[in-house]
Amino acid sequence: MDATMADAPIPLTEAFLDALRGKLGDLVDASATTRAVYSTDASNYRIVPGTVLMPRSKEDVIAAVRIAREHGVPVTVRGGGTSCAGNAVGPGLVIDFSRSMNRVLSVDPDTSTAVVEPGAVLSALQKKALPHGLRFGPDPSTATRCTIGGMIGNNACGPHGLSYGRTADNVVSMTWLTGTGEVITAGSGPEALHAVPGLDAFVAEHLAVLRTEFGRFGRQISGYSLEHLLPENGRNLAAALTGTEGSCGVLLEATVRLVPQAPAPALAVLGYADMATAADDVPHLLPFRPLALEGLDAQLVDVVRRAHGDAAVPALPGGGGWLIAEVGGATSAEAVASARALVAASHAADSVVLPAGPEATRLWQIRADGAGLAGRTADGKQAWPGWEDSAVPPERLGDYLRGLQALMAEKGLSGLAYGHFGDGCVHARIDFPLDAGGGPMRDFLERAAALAAEQGGSLSGEHGDGRARSELLPTMYGPEALRAMEAFKALLDPDDVMNPGVVVRPAPLDADLRRPGARRLRATDGFAFAHDGGDVTDAVHRCVGVGKCRADLRGQGGFMCPSYTATRDEKDSTRGRARALQEMLNGGFVSAGWSSPEVHEALDLCLSCKACANDCPTGIDMAAFKSEALHQTYKGRRRPLSHYTLGRLPQWLRLLAPVAPLVNLAGRVPVLRRTMMTLMGADPRRSLPPLPAKPFRWGGAAASRADGPKVLLWVDSFSDALAPDIPRDAVEVLTAAGCDVEIAAPGACCGLTLISTGQLTAAKAKLRATVDLLLPHVRAGRTVIGIEPSCTATLRSDLVELLPDDPGAVELAGAVRTVAEFLTSIDWTPPQAAEHLLVQPHCHHYAVMGYEADRSLLESMGCDVEVSSGCCGLAGNFGMEKGHYEVSEKIARDGILAKASSAPDRRVLADGYSCRTQVRDLAGLDSRHLVQVVAEALRR
Repeated sequence: MDATMADAPIPLTEAFLDALRGKLGDLVDASATTRAVYSTDASNYRIVPGTVLMPRSKEDVIAAVRIAREHGVPVTVRGGGTSCAGNAVGPGLVIDFSRSMNRVLSVDPDTSTAVVEPGAVLSALQKKALPHGLRFGPDPSTATRCTIGGMIGNNACGPHGLSYGRTADNVVSMTWLTGTGEVITAGSGPEALHAVPGLDAFVAEHLAVLRTEFGRFGRQISGYSLEHLLPENGRNLAAALTGTEGSCGVLLEATVRLVPQAPAPALAVLGYADMATAADDVPHLLPFRPLALEGLDAQLVDVVRRAHGDAAVPALPGGGGWLIAEVGGATSAEAVASARALVAASHAADSVVLPAGPEATRLWQIRADGAGLAGRTADGKQAWPGWEDSAVPPERLGDYLRGLQALMAEKGLSGLAYGHFGDGCVHARIDFPLDAGGGPMRDFLERAAALAAEQGGSLSGEHGDGRARSELLPTMYGPEALRAMEAFKALLDPDDVMNPGVVVRPAPLDADLRRPGARRLRATDGFAFAHDGGDVTDAVHRCVGVGKCRADLRGQGGFMCPSYTATRDEKDSTRGRARALQEMLNGGFVSAGWSSPEVHEALDLCLSCKACANDCPTGIDMAAFKSEALHQTYKGRRRPLSHYTLGRLPQWLRLLAPVAPLVNLAGRVPVLRRTMMTLMGADPRRSLPPLPAKPFRWGGAAASRADGPKVLLWVDSFSDALAPDIPRDAVEVLTAAGCDVEIAAPGACCGLTLISTGQLTAAKAKLRATVDLLLPHVRAGRTVIGIEPSCTATLRSDLVELLPDDPGAVELAGAVRTVAEFLTSIDWTPPQAAEHLLVQPHCHHYAVMGYEADRSLLESMGCDVEVSSGCCGLAGNFGMEKGHYEVSEKIARDGILAKASSAPDRRVLADGYSCRTQVRDLAGLDSRHLVQVVAEALRR
């Protein structure tokens, strides 16, 4: 047996692996790292797969399933891995469709249909359909990363399920691989049932129970949707297979129905005392036929305010809970009028109407991030799925919510409610004490299931049953209905190869839980992980798998996750890295702690850009984990060469300054440059940064005394030694703004390169010295102005994480500002520039400080600003190190360089030294810092 298979929960024989690899080669990945990152989805469950397949074609899938069946190996299919119920984890062969079988094959506007592969992401389908004025109706909040195959597997709905129905209502036909290895066409109509031998007889035998127990209301997603097989429902096999959660076969291709785009929707936001009162009002609003009718707990919005400030939240009515009604219209004015009519008929205590625009978009984004935001309760406890998406008929929703709240109070549990209230579907993550084994979870789930059933409801309203709720199906279905589901599965998967343990013959709901198996790990001498009380285990489990890091956020204002956008490999997503770390804490086959090869392989392509700390709704900071892993692995040991060179770059720059002409000469001789870069542990294709004739401190820049605001210009190592013109321009700009400018004495260093290479002991010493140097100026009333974004962000964020017990660190961090933040906070009219700019914000700038102040300053100068979202790809030492060049280059070429190519009339503005270096090295583009743009305008 291969050593990497040692922890496989089922015996995967050499014969099976040999047969699979012999047929499919390197599409099969049984490495420990891959098995670690696929061990869980967005649920509470951990099941380590034996091996993972990334198929490129239908033929690959057919071959793999037939081999698995021959060897008795279970098969689990996976799309975006966003399953909240544990539908996408299994012990045998996991097939990931998202890597390669992810195309939208065609869009036909004449028939309003599209043909897709199972791994096609919903947002990609929407993008292809948009030019035709069409869209796919169901739209889960995970639309930027969930796949159509996953939506078909779970019978997903989303906010617009209210107007467009469930996925089952929007599937025309499917190419389907059964558990017997047969490929069938699943459609609807008189002949549809003939595709599966015995299905006609099955329907005839179970007519009564199909009519009485299935399809009782729109969001009855739990169990199989066998009502679609009835003659009066069109004998729709495609709809019946939708929602079978991979337990009855594999989707190979689907033809789906598209619907017209709503031309100009508006939002009516209705405020109520609490969520149950909001739910009571739902029946009064449904006659207005809203496109969507969502419930949102005010506490979720408070989470956003605390993390991102008031600017991230639109103006909202008062209340403890809201209904968000989306109303359509032929024009914006018509939609707004319809929204106001709905408001007038409501019983809301307060209301706001938002036309389509930025405020409405921000509110929808909060709703879309609900699963991540609800991952912490109002008092900061970790909350979990499990009772994630129950549903009841809408007219019973208020009573159901009151019963659910009473049950949570009785059990000492809490959670924030939100969801598709127009359909009676409630999302809630609950603070089950999974770190202590689960406690009251089983009893709560059994009683919650009974409560939902008493209200005529469903255990699941769109996410499926999975491992979380399949055991509870007898609560809402009688014995005959359960036998019918078993018989249906037996027709398609008689050997129980497909996703066993789900829906039929279910696994226990409290088996295979991930969190109880994780050992407790406390912060020691590295990062404090203060947001999680110093508990590294809790910090790692912030990642609940919502998978936003798998979305390509470029063009949507997001930066996460640059390496995943380049490789499309799950291990290179923030979630994949978190899973590797969680497996490290589990101590199974990732068993060497921080030094585990699997951990370092998963973290290797993390750029330490910090975008996840801002873009991920759970706020997980993978840059901190990478730094911590390097620190714990290498402290007291010999480090990689680049740690001594790139990681200690400020020291080397000071030493090389006197011989700058010689260094520059060597940099112009290709063989010498390549040799020097290799000796540094850097990629020889990289340029050697040119050193100025005189660093800033040597060249001098007089401080300016004035009666205006008092500032301390902190000149970081990069600006000082590599770009001295920038701090000189900063002095000029601050002086022109009437500031009393003082320049910080030499020696103040943020230790950024030490932090990014995990040399945290040395970094802390640097930071303590910096606090000692800068704090007296702060206490004298000066604001510290940073120039290099990454260094400024380090003093704003990492400083307090690395020196948590130093009150001076908190005081200093609170006094640090960017140039733009400061200039937009004082009474100063900037000069006019009227430039066309393409702006590349530094990732740390975006993640820690935000770019709003810079945009505001530039626009006040009359500049036409286009902001490029996404990382430049260099990211300090990352893109310089051996092994990272190709990924670094691809990130740049797909991001800022593509933008620059499409907008040649715009000059590039990039505050980060790395960003300026990347666009110069790869495209020969000149770029400027913000202070250079302002200084040039002043001189004009």
